[in-house]
Amino acid sequence: MNVQGKVAVVTGAAGGLGSATARVLHAAGAKVAIVDYNEEGARAIAADLGGDTRAYKVDITDSDNAHDVINQIATDFGTIHIICNIAGGATGGGKLVGRKGVHDEKVFADTLALNAVGTFNMMAHTAEVMSRNEPLTESGERGVIINTASVAGVEGQMGQIAYSAGKAAIIGMTITAARDLSSIGIRVNTIVPGIIGTDMMLSASESVKDHLLKAVEFPKRFGKPEEVGKLALFLVDNEYINGECIRLDGGLRMPAR
Repeated sequence: MNVQGKVAVVTGAAGGLGSATARVLHAAGAKVAIVDYNEEGARAIAADLGGDTRAYKVDITDSDNAHDVINQIATDFGTIHIICNIAGGATGGGKLVGRKGVHDEKVFADTLALNAVGTFNMMAHTAEVMSRNEPLTESGERGVIINTASVAGVEGQMGQIAYSAGKAAIIGMTITAARDLSSIGIRVNTIVPGIIGTDMMLSASESVKDHLLKAVEFPKRFGKPEEVGKLALFLVDNEYINGECIRLDGGLRMPAR
């Protein structure tokens, strides 16, 4: 799908990987809905980007709220062609059994909700809107969904059991969602980033950063947020990539700790 003139939704777009992806898509000619729980931050990004953007607040863990926001975006822009689900994260960490006992069940459930349930909600409600699009290509493509997982979903470190489970769920949903939506003409792929140089990551201590970089093969650096956006743009453009989880990690394989 050619992104020029298409409507793209980017969640988690108030900062980090989301804002970088929104900028890449907007620069390529997309109309972009800047979506985040942080409404003030979303408005700031939309104002910075200028034309063909709008900001929206959403709680991705709330299906009704996700439905309402997605349908409002479709009303405001006319439809939706692309969604990049980047919102997610960790609500806490800890070992399955640690010094303080068993891992907090609420932290585990909240992290699953933020990552797996949130991604599911945004996929489902956006796919419903996309299903009403006229075919955009000879193959009948109506939309593109791009989710964001993490290498932690494949090689979670000690203390990451909740985060790893949430991201593994996104990876696991990818091929199933692609199959579920194939008859509609919607593709689904997942980006699996390694260690990306967001403001939060770069604010870590030098010892922490040096330790993480030892596991990166080449290039020996953190990924750039805009490299996630560039991969998203590539996945939108290349119609034959479907049901894939693509690592973006410089050859990183996470150590146990």
